[in-house]
Amino acid sequence: MDVEAVLQKVLPRISPTDEERAFVEGLMRELEGIAEETIEGLGLDVKPHFVGSLAKDTYLAGDHDVDLFLAFPLDTPLEELRERGLELGRAIAERLGSYEIAYAEHPYVRARYRGVKVDIVPCYDVESWRDVRTAVDRSILHTRWVNENLNGRNDEVRLLKRFLKGINAYGSEIYVRGFSGYLAEILVIKYGSFLEVLENADFMLRQKIIDPGNWLKREYEVAMKTVRREAEADRPLIVIDPVDPRRNVAANLSWERYGFFYFKAHQFLENPSEGFFFPKEKTAGNYILELRRKGTHLVTLVFRAPDMVEDILLPQLERSARGFEKALSREGFKVLGWNVGHEDGKAFIMLEVDRRERERVTIKPGPEFFTERGRDFYRKNERVWIIGKRLFAEKTVKEDIAEVIIELMEKNQVAMGKRVRENIRKAEIMLDYVPKELEDEAHLFLSREKWNLKGQQ
Repeated sequence: MDVEAVLQKVLPRISPTDEERAFVEGLMRELEGIAEETIEGLGLDVKPHFVGSLAKDTYLAGDHDVDLFLAFPLDTPLEELRERGLELGRAIAERLGSYEIAYAEHPYVRARYRGVKVDIVPCYDVESWRDVRTAVDRSILHTRWVNENLNGRNDEVRLLKRFLKGINAYGSEIYVRGFSGYLAEILVIKYGSFLEVLENADFMLRQKIIDPGNWLKREYEVAMKTVRREAEADRPLIVIDPVDPRRNVAANLSWERYGFFYFKAHQFLENPSEGFFFPKEKTAGNYILELRRKGTHLVTLVFRAPDMVEDILLPQLERSARGFEKALSREGFKVLGWNVGHEDGKAFIMLEVDRRERERVTIKPGPEFFTERGRDFYRKNERVWIIGKRLFAEKTVKEDIAEVIIELMEKNQVAMGKRVRENIRKAEIMLDYVPKELEDEAHLFLSREKWNLKGQQ
């Protein structure tokens, strides 16, 4: 099937229907009315704004999350914005139904209304990047810029977003580190279409700097400071925010996620199929057979997941997995890969290692024999000898990797995420075995199908 035929089949599946559009537009009118009435009732000078994909008409069918921003005057002190913003957000949310307080740079309200998630976020009413005080202030400027520059290419953005979701490279959250929706919109505006973005996957990487707002001419010093900072941080792309020369829109994009996009873009252009947009679920096999095939071993730590949102929990788990990787390598084990996740209140860390056991005896170098520390070393060890001026001894070490892990944790020799550390200390440690609910995950991890660039589309 040629590219155009594939896109013609995909578009109806990802574009909102007329009924869906009518629902979304009606929902936004209702929310705007409720917000305005509540603002007036509290006597506040605040303007409600819709931002995000609904406000730009770049949302995918079935994805109706609403971002309602409450813009306070610039002369509002930050503490007052936080307090009044939360008070106003709560007052609006109480008219909608269930809600909870969530936290980013400052607290905001997350509500549900007519089956749709509604984030109610206080911000400053900014007209320019020079007015920006908090991270969320730019969102109003982003929405305005996209609406002024998209010129009817909304479906091209939908194709790019769905493609990025299909290849698991969408979302700028710290646990994904992929392309944000705003970055996808900028790339379509810059290159003209979904296909042209894919065709430029290699060029973008080599060009490195994308400046759709022309800041390198308008605000050279500020923009160059951003370029130098981001180049030093070794980002795959530097996309100077068209509404703020101080910001790289692609700052959260990792090399791994860009690499996925790079290869999948080439694969799609060579052999297009709907599978890139709607991949088949990866089929899991037998993880024990995979261990036998490779001759490696699997260590799995399963523990209660702390009650925290995913974009905080997953980085904590990743930090801990890297901590185990470093600590075990110091102890003579080779960690070939790690995997983390959580489900139904349980979290896990999987480590693929080269062996379950290690040598029982190691040589322990000691201090010079004629020192106080030397005499102490002599007293504490059984078999001791001298080479030159230094003492040496045999050290008997634990064989089993599970015992080594327990000892490392007891001695605080594993760098773990501080918010999951106590839970991990109480983990059940399993060797070459996982609970039934993790069998598929173990196979996808050990076979590398979870990250395989050559997976079938």
